[in-house]
Amino acid sequence: MSQGELFEKGLKVRKEVLGEDYVNKSLAGADEFTRVMAEWSTAYCWGALWTRPGVDRRTRSIANLSMIAALNRPHELKLHVKAALKNGLTKEEITEIFLQVAVYCGVPAGIDSFRIAREAFKEVDAG
Repeated sequence: MSQGELFEKGLKVRKEVLGEDYVNKSLAGADEFTRVMAEWSTAYCWGALWTRPGVDRRTRSIANLSMIAALNRPHELKLHVKAALKNGLTKEEITEIFLQVAVYCGVPAGIDSFRIAREAFKEVDAG
């Protein structure tokens, strides 16, 4: 499959998971320097990986929350907390994931993850 085909496949999934408005703004905000990363991540993260069989979106969200929290990437974590809710995770499940992050990756990572998730929950609840 060509990168263009992967991009189109990934764009569809990315919009379903993250929301069309977010994705459209993200791509529209890309400039000459950042466009290559925006297109590459859409093609390969979303088109090649998120569309693979064998692991559903819910499970991918669990893995993403764990890894992104451990890596201390607050912007991406907030985005993926919202996506995890869309993919069927509950706030209680997200709590358990972040408790596990705190034990295995450090309490500061857990504390930050809870803070970021709370912000995401408020934004989702506000509509």
